[in-house]
Order: sequence, then C-alpha cells, then structure tokens
Amino acid sequence: MTSWTGRTAVEIAAAVREKRVTPREVVADHLARLERLDGRIGAFRTVRAEAALTEADEVASRADLAELPLAGVPVAVKDNLAVRGESMRVGSSATPDAPAAEDHVTVARLRAAGAVVVGLTNVPELCVFGTTEGVHGTARNPWDTSRTAGGSSGGSAAAVAAGFVPLALGNDGMGSLRIPAANCGLVTIKPGHGVVPAGIGEGDWFGMSENGPLATRVADARLMLSVLADAEVPRPEDPGVLRVALSLRSPLAGVVISAPFASAAREAAGLLERAGHRVARAEPPYPLSLGVTALGHWTAGTAVDARGLDPRLLARRTRVHAAVGRRFVGAAREGTARERLRQRLEPFFTEYDVLLTPALARRSPRSVPWHERGWLPNVLVNTAYSPLTPPWNLTGWPAMAVPFDALPSGAPTAVQLVGRPGSEARLLRLAEQLEELRPWRRTAPLR
Repeated sequence: MTSWTGRTAVEIAAAVREKRVTPREVVADHLARLERLDGRIGAFRTVRAEAALTEADEVASRADLAELPLAGVPVAVKDNLAVRGESMRVGSSATPDAPAAEDHVTVARLRAAGAVVVGLTNVPELCVFGTTEGVHGTARNPWDTSRTAGGSSGGSAAAVAAGFVPLALGNDGMGSLRIPAANCGLVTIKPGHGVVPAGIGEGDWFGMSENGPLATRVADARLMLSVLADAEVPRPEDPGVLRVALSLRSPLAGVVISAPFASAAREAAGLLERAGHRVARAEPPYPLSLGVTALGHWTAGTAVDARGLDPRLLARRTRVHAAVGRRFVGAAREGTARERLRQRLEPFFTEYDVLLTPALARRSPRSVPWHERGWLPNVLVNTAYSPLTPPWNLTGWPAMAVPFDALPSGAPTAVQLVGRPGSEARLLRLAEQLEELRPWRRTAPLR
C-alpha cells in the first residue's frame, strides 16, 4: 500500500489531479501519522480530523479538480490566522475561544487552490518569542526533541519537518518563519511587503509581518507562495550571474555567530561561486542603533496586540514585553527609524544582488517552559540565537531560510538569502541552485 506522507506538495497535487489517489486517501495518511507521533512533537493545538476528511471529499467532487494547483494537499495553519469554524487562540488564555466566521484571506486562497486544512498549529503567546511553548502546548524540533522548534511559527515548522503535512502557513514579524524553518530544516520565504495579504493581529506589527510558506522543497515553497500571492512566482531557467555578498557578522552588536552556522554560510558561498556567481565578503552597514530599533518595534507590536486582553490571563513575559513596548508605539507607527534603515542599506543592494548570511547564530534553545520564565531571560536567549532576521522585517524586503548542512546532533543548519524589493523569484531560484548542489534530508527520521 502506497503511503502519501513524505511526498512533496507538487507530487501529491499532480497525483490527485490525475486521479491516481483521492484527497481522502492523502489526508487520511497524514492524519494517521500525526495521531501516532504528534504527542512527542506538539505541532498542533487542534486537529480537524473529521472536518478535514469531509473537506477532502469536497475537493474530490470539484468540477475544477484538474486545474487545482494544491489539489488534495494537506496543510497546517498557524494559530494566529482565522480558519472558519475554529477558534483562534494565538497561544493564549486571554484570547476568545469563539469560532471564526470566515477564513483569513490566505487560508481562503489555499482552500480555493484545493488544499485541505488539517489543523491549527501551536505558537508562543501572541506570537512574541522565538520559542514555542505555552498554555496550549509546546512545539519541539522533530530532528532533536530536546530543543525547541523555534517560533513563532514553531508548530507550523514542526508539522512539516515531522511529515504531518507537506506545507504549512506561517508568518514572520521578526523572523518567525525563518527561525523555525532554520531549526527544522525547511525552506521558507518571508515575502517583501505587499506581495501576500497580511492581516495579522492589530496592524501587522506596523507593516513588518508577512504571511508565507513552510516547505521541504523550494518548488513547494514557490508553488504555495504563488497561491498566497494570487500570482505566479516564475522559475527563471537561468538566474544569470549574481553578485552575492557573504556576511558573517551579526547585525546586533555583541552577538557572536557560532562556528557551525558560519561554516554553513561559507560553504554555501563557495558552492555559489563555483556555480559561476560573483561572491565577495561584504558587510551591510548596519547602524549601531539597530538593536534599539528592533527591540522598540518588537515590543511595540506586542503592546498593540495585547490591548483589550485581560492582563491577568497573560504570561508574565508577555505582560512585561507589552509594558515595555507601550512607550515605543508612537515612534514605531511613525516609521521614521525604518525609513532611515532602508535608506542606509539601499546602496549596499545596488552593489550586490543578494546577501547571504547564516540563518541563525547558534542552535535552538532547549525545549523548556520558557513561558514560565522572566522577560529578560527570554529576550536574551532570543537575541543570542536569532539576531540575523529582524533587519529585513524592518526594511520590508524579502528574505529566505534555506537548509544547509547539519549539526553533530543531526539537526539542520541553514543560511539566509536576502534581496531587494521584488526579488522573490530570484531568491527562490538561487535557493533552488543550493538545493541542487547540496540536497538536504527533507523529513526528520521519526519512528
């Protein structure tokens, strides 16, 4: 009997369109794996088993089945995006548990393309931190369950890496797609501002948050991004000779990049150079004030999202984060610091087409109850391991995480690719070159 778990979204959709398999069979296979293994991983807050099977049958009966780009593909949705008929808890006890009346626009686009939503995934409270644990569950890295999957799209990343779904929907306000993707050996792209509808929380963290795909292959990420953007993201046959800048310095002063992640970026640079690209070591002119700017926007976004919620039902780290952020809301909304940062970095991206960096500074923290610990330990551990992602939310430019090599434990390492506005197709093609030159293991070896 053929199992459909571990297959790519491209493979599954083609098989469903050609009627070699039914959507129900595909979804049932994934639900069985999820039921057997998610107790160890903690990817999902809620699983829609019965509803998903019913919706799979509805996909099978659609008159346009042969044209659906995601026909019968099981997907997971981050629990800060509305799924019709399900509550949206955003990792908190303070949020209402009433079912959503309508799908978020990105969820609606996935369904229209033939995807089947199997569940909503765990997130840290209000999607604040780069580790995923809280009152609704803890998401662990399927490659090393002693470690966090990352955050805030931690449950979505864990679900894909564990083979529970081939695709998941997440979003990224300070690295919340790229951090868990890097931890869990996945491909993701945070699209540039305006490419995919946002509608995340109260104001998208001042326009810094973007919705995007989590996948095991670049082709799957491109396919899902095309659906989310409601526009085809082309695959250039030849990316041409690109000017690639390799940077191994943390944008945040005082944070050191560990040897495995620096080595991954150097090796990736070497592969791209041998493939014909012009690669040079170059450091973007990050301002010394970047850490303060990032902290101000990070906390201010939480301050806005926490308005109207009962503070007694929030974890202490969340309450403090919001309290710190209240003094920064006005400046963050004004956007002057972000515009200055864009102006400072734009000349660098006229000299180089793509920036290549490590995706993280070090491996993910241990999976412990971070939500029960104080605010400062959480901020420090987040800053120490994920300093490389926030600049590109502040600028609003596209950025990817791409698996590359592994730690001694077998858990993946990863690199980050960054480009100027409108360069999503270029970044995806460059990531595809890395995939062709150094293929990665797509799914964690769970038993």
